[in-house]
Amino acid sequence: MTCEVKDQAEKLAAYNKLAGPAVKAGGGRILARDSRVVAHDAGIAERTVLIEFDSFEQAVAAHESAAYQEALIALSDGVERDFRIVEGID
Repeated sequence: MTCEVKDQAEKLAAYNKLAGPAVKAGGGRILARDSRVVAHDAGIAERTVLIEFDSFEQAVAAHESAAYQEALIALSDGVERDFRIVEGID
């Protein structure tokens, strides 16, 4: 078990090193990360990150970028993710 936890931590660290610059290069602005969270129903309260982009299309492009895909490869199966891109309102 300890080995799995260490592997998970290493994968998450590798992802963090690559993902932040990839998001910023794609025009993303981090609004919240690892803040206090209250989750209801089936929500996941662990490690919540909220990122704002100028458009829905820009967010999709950032996720599909080679730089972010490299971060996802580094993360691999290191964590279970619940990832969404949501169009905002004015």
